[in-house]
Amino acid sequence: MTTAAIIVAAGRGTRAGGDLPKQWQQLAGRPVVAHALAAFGAAKGVDRVILVIHPDDRPRAESFGVELVEGGASRDASVRNALEALAGQDVARVLIHDGARPLVSEALIGRLLAALEGAEGAAPAVPVTDALWRGAGGAVAGTQDRTGLWRAQTPQTFRYEAILAAHRAHPGGSLDDVEVARAAGLDVVIVEGDEDNLKLTYPGDFARAERILAKENGMDIRTGNGFDVHKFGPGDHVWLCGVKVPHGKGLVGHSDADVGMHALTDAIYGALCEGDIGVHFPPSDMQWKGAASHIFLRHAMQRVAERGFTLTHCDVTLICERPKIGPVAASMRAALAEIMGVAVERISVKATTSEQLGFTGREEGIAASATATLVSA
Repeated sequence: MTTAAIIVAAGRGTRAGGDLPKQWQQLAGRPVVAHALAAFGAAKGVDRVILVIHPDDRPRAESFGVELVEGGASRDASVRNALEALAGQDVARVLIHDGARPLVSEALIGRLLAALEGAEGAAPAVPVTDALWRGAGGAVAGTQDRTGLWRAQTPQTFRYEAILAAHRAHPGGSLDDVEVARAAGLDVVIVEGDEDNLKLTYPGDFARAERILAKENGMDIRTGNGFDVHKFGPGDHVWLCGVKVPHGKGLVGHSDADVGMHALTDAIYGALCEGDIGVHFPPSDMQWKGAASHIFLRHAMQRVAERGFTLTHCDVTLICERPKIGPVAASMRAALAEIMGVAVERISVKATTSEQLGFTGREEGIAASATATLVSA
């Protein structure tokens, strides 16, 4: 007699945003659903893992090397498809889990299987501790007693034959498998859940999951590099690291050509593994023509916060013969600190010449390199 885990990942997850359904988006370098697959694959007492997928996702899912079942038009239909696929295969127990819950722990799986020894079903939940309101028209219309209320989680665990019969008898439209089980008269015991076992629903949930994983795996330290070049053209000033510097020429670029800020922005995107400025602000989009570069840098810092990181240090090196950077380096550090929302002590700006070699030595343009270090918050 075996125990099977069913991971339901056939939905489209549109509220989470992104170009892919949420279960296939990246979380700490792996698809969301891969984290749940790994947990069940390593859990003691779980013999088989079934992944329920949308037909369009089969090419992605095949790389995991687990049993695949195509889902139905609703979650309960998807679960029933998986249960039916197990019929006649000597399955005694089944755990049914949402693919959008990537942080399920082996300890929780163990508690559920232990509880099932003396019950028809077992499901994890955490008690409601916040005050509850009823709302109407955007205002508080009343309160709700929270006594006896729980927040349901998955995996929900059952004796196989009992939950299969319950799904076959249910008309559909259930919120979860506990609802199906109770409609069939099955008793389901509550097992202590886990606050970290969150379901990814909205974009902000990904940042929280990243922070949880970082704490579990130790501090995440990232370093990114950036490099940029702009040539000289007509003008009487250049923008460098957010400071307008008088000069006999200007810099040519799609935006304001702030070569230092561009290199720094790319270093931050690089640390996040999110490409470069051109990915987020394509030069083919004319709304960015002539744009101030602080727009790009602030967006990069916003992504740092959303991903659960903080910037601990950055270093920008400007490579040019002229203008002279030393007299304005302090102003550049202050400007970057204000744009980025970090202490000026975390920002370095310096310059070097190329000893009159190459295009910078011939004063045909300015180059910049930058490094940024991020740590998990």
